[in-house]
Amino acid sequence: MRNKKIYGLIGKDIDYSFSRKYFLEKFKNEKFNHYNYLNFDLERVELIEEIFTNNKLNGLNVTIPYKEKIIPFLDELSPVAKEIGSVNTICFVGSKKIGYNTDIYGFDKTLSALNIDEIDYALVLGTGGASKAISYVLSKRKIKFNHVSRTLKKDYLKYDELDHSIFNQKLLIVNTTPLGTFPNINEFPNIPYNNLNNNHILYDLVYNPKETSFMKKGIERGSRVINGLKMLEYQAEKSWELWSKFN
Repeated sequence: MRNKKIYGLIGKDIDYSFSRKYFLEKFKNEKFNHYNYLNFDLERVELIEEIFTNNKLNGLNVTIPYKEKIIPFLDELSPVAKEIGSVNTICFVGSKKIGYNTDIYGFDKTLSALNIDEIDYALVLGTGGASKAISYVLSKRKIKFNHVSRTLKKDYLKYDELDHSIFNQKLLIVNTTPLGTFPNINEFPNIPYNNLNNNHILYDLVYNPKETSFMKKGIERGSRVINGLKMLEYQAEKSWELWSKFN
């Protein structure tokens, strides 16, 4: 067991991040006076090796753009993280650094509140680490889906291939890209918003701002919308559960 209680977030340009505020508030409320949560803003993933030399660390979260790139620097992966190929939580177990994915838990919990059984099909916008967790949950729930990418990839749709026929069904559209994240709040994925209607749900993993341009465009067309805040809260608590198990 490590003798100090320091946790943190690995990412890039993460001053806006939810995690530090969430955990510091949690530590205050639960009177964990000797616990701290730090942002480790890394220009490149290789700098993680220096972070790992800090023997005060008890656990780390991982965010964009390192959920996949972090894997070679870890000693082990949980079976699910290995299957997905994406890590957002690191536990220190003895001398080992073990990667987990709690995004799947957070996303699955939020889907349960969306009457998701009514969905015919899903579009996953983006192909990064977060999209892998989303795809995993959709597959487990037996919801048919496809990825949408800006570049041509095997079995993926391109944005300019999203025609009216795709929208002529009960559709869940999940934005896993960082487009629209503060301070770039006027950005949004390039989908044909004029095809949206009240049979569609727009789920934006972005949580800052609370209502993104992607969501606003859905509201204008009568679609249901949700941001990524509840998913983050659920995954954060799952991370805490894992850290507490090993420390």
